[in-house]
Amino acid sequence: MTLGYDASATARWAAEPPKRAGRSDFERDRARVLHSAALRRLAAKTQVVRAASADFPRTRLTHSLECAQIGRELGQEIGCDPDLVDAACLAHDIGHSPFGHNGEAALNELAAPDGGFEGNAQSLRLLTRLEPKVPGAGLNLTRATLDATLKYPWFGEPGIKFGAYADDADVFRWIRQGAPDRRPCLEAQVMDWADDVAYSVHDMEDGFHAGLITFKTLTSPNERAELARTTLAYCGTDVTPGELTEILDDLLALDIWPHSYDGGPAAAAALKNLTSELIGRFCVAAQQATLSAAYPSTPGTHPPTSGTHPPTTANPISPLSHTSPIGHSFTRYAANLIVPRRQRLECALLKGITARYVMTRDGAAAAQARERELLTELAHAVERGAPHTLDPLFRPAWDQASSDAARRRVIIDQVASLTDTSAIAWHHRLCAP
Repeated sequence: MTLGYDASATARWAAEPPKRAGRSDFERDRARVLHSAALRRLAAKTQVVRAASADFPRTRLTHSLECAQIGRELGQEIGCDPDLVDAACLAHDIGHSPFGHNGEAALNELAAPDGGFEGNAQSLRLLTRLEPKVPGAGLNLTRATLDATLKYPWFGEPGIKFGAYADDADVFRWIRQGAPDRRPCLEAQVMDWADDVAYSVHDMEDGFHAGLITFKTLTSPNERAELARTTLAYCGTDVTPGELTEILDDLLALDIWPHSYDGGPAAAAALKNLTSELIGRFCVAAQQATLSAAYPSTPGTHPPTSGTHPPTTANPISPLSHTSPIGHSFTRYAANLIVPRRQRLECALLKGITARYVMTRDGAAAAQARERELLTELAHAVERGAPHTLDPLFRPAWDQASSDAARRRVIIDQVASLTDTSAIAWHHRLCAP
């Protein structure tokens, strides 16, 4: 049994025959996610910039791999099982639709009468039902790993993200057996912060590489004020544009920022150093704050205050084994991940930079409208021709569906499983005039 995880944590939804010795339950979970077809499909699903539009920008797959590296090391430093956190990070976006959050909006509108569509809930559905490994149980991951994928451990509610559809209530309640209501486990909190760190830093890096973000722009006082206003969408209600502007000024004043980016070797190395330093800054702050809360009398584990900057490092995670007690192990519901307010707002500001210069750039809205229209037309075409228009993997579910709502959910499952590339190809095949 893995330290900090009891038999309930390592239980699986469906019974399986004994496995060969030599791997932990969580190592096996990680392997199942890593070898899944759904994870491979993320290679052709949009992160921010359309997948296959260029070689450099992240896809959902490369983002998930980077999230897993960050989450694994941060989780290990505070005592979580690293393979469990790794598996959860790899799986956190596995249910996302073609065309990123834009595609998610289109599918949500289509599925609105039948519980909507939510990428996080779709991930749970895929892991526990759709991905073929164990019949009727998806990948049949352990309870603790499935719980670690739940950023939003509740059912659908109007206007907020959620982690499970009503159709998947039985397995959701099994996963959450004995868990505090609506509280994500520690491993899910680590995964969530690793996700925020990875995409806030790396999406900005992609924007610089594409020439959509420039350091000259960021140093403009007028632009910084606009960035603060854009960033409010990523923050709570307890922050003002003035506070964000001040934090942005302090963040940009750090000497880790290159002065320009021309794509050459020196500039590329400087940009990569920036991303590494920012990841270290955000993760070390969370690591120190979490350990400090657990061991308030231990020297050297105190988190940075809102007015100071934690040390940066060339490595994404800076171990604190020399300052924290030996053998600490925080798992599941023994602790919460604590991220200082300052670093949360800095991370939000990076998201604001990408939102302003990449996601809302000229032409983006028109392209996104076309993507939503494509998915809507495709879903209707698949539904008209079902079951023959469905992949063989989804035809049994269509045949067994006992209501229009159940059949519509099969259509949503099918379209959500497609990549950007295959969605376009299917649309060309099924919707050609």
